[in-house]
Amino acid sequence: MADRRPRSHDASGDAPSRPAPHGVLVIDKPEGPTSHDVVGRVRRVLRERRVGHAGTLDPLATGVVVVLVGAATRLSAYLTGDDKRYRAAIRLGFATATYDREGEPLPHPGQERRPQPADVPGAVAAAIAALAGTRPQTPPPYSAKKIEGERAHRLARRGEAVAPPPAVVTLRSWRLVAHDGDTVTVDLETSAGFYVRSLAHDVGAAIGCGAHLAALRRTGSGPFSLADAVPLPPADAPETALRDHLRPLDVLLPDWPAAVLAARGVERVSHGALLGPDDCTIFPAAPADPPPGPSVRLLDGAGRLLALAGFKAGRLHPSVVLRPDPEIES
Repeated sequence: MADRRPRSHDASGDAPSRPAPHGVLVIDKPEGPTSHDVVGRVRRVLRERRVGHAGTLDPLATGVVVVLVGAATRLSAYLTGDDKRYRAAIRLGFATATYDREGEPLPHPGQERRPQPADVPGAVAAAIAALAGTRPQTPPPYSAKKIEGERAHRLARRGEAVAPPPAVVTLRSWRLVAHDGDTVTVDLETSAGFYVRSLAHDVGAAIGCGAHLAALRRTGSGPFSLADAVPLPPADAPETALRDHLRPLDVLLPDWPAAVLAARGVERVSHGALLGPDDCTIFPAAPADPPPGPSVRLLDGAGRLLALAGFKAGRLHPSVVLRPDPEIES
């Protein structure tokens, strides 16, 4: 069996033959695996323990999963809130226990009010329009939301009554793209934490005939899209199958303002020292009410992401330092 231990923990004590991998992978997840399965596969192929993701995707769904490798995992908390984009197929006629096609159909007293096929797009459009914008949304009973410390889906599978608390989410935009009988396909742009399954369920409730999510494909997450994605390789794939597709840390958080450091600033970052305009060739203006925590990217003169920093008394305090790190490839 091939040795799948990370090179940085080689039992021989020899120096690793290649630098540890660091960066971002955009995986086109197939139907079936969980996001955790994707992370496990990447760990095995790259032989790297430090792997995470920037947003889960249901096993039924396909499409973009942003996978963070090595030092990039330190940025996970700042990436999971990225907006998401989806193409969803909503089927009218009956709701299900899981709000998608895999659940048991639920009896619905209004099924006789199902619109005629020619009227389905208009009915769905009216229902989605009423749900657009920012509002509370109730997650599906079969979800990863915790209720008193336990996952909702575990409670539901035991037959317990499950009522996850609503969360405020945003449906930023939507567009009908296809119609086939009782099924309408829509493109959506949403905030993080938005459940497309709940949208499908709520559309059916609004129309009065029940509905569920028939198919879902995530087409984008933050700055990444399917055009950036690579297939999930088999577990025995060579390391190059993923290493060759790693994107550098520098592509992350492109919408954040940046400070560009002079040589003195680069040195001070490694010690977590406060940075002022004299340490930078470009120093962003501090907002009147700086947010708590990091809000600015710190770059060197070559545009490499060194750290994240927050404003403190008009200066920048590095709080997530990524470089200098001898393991990170230049």
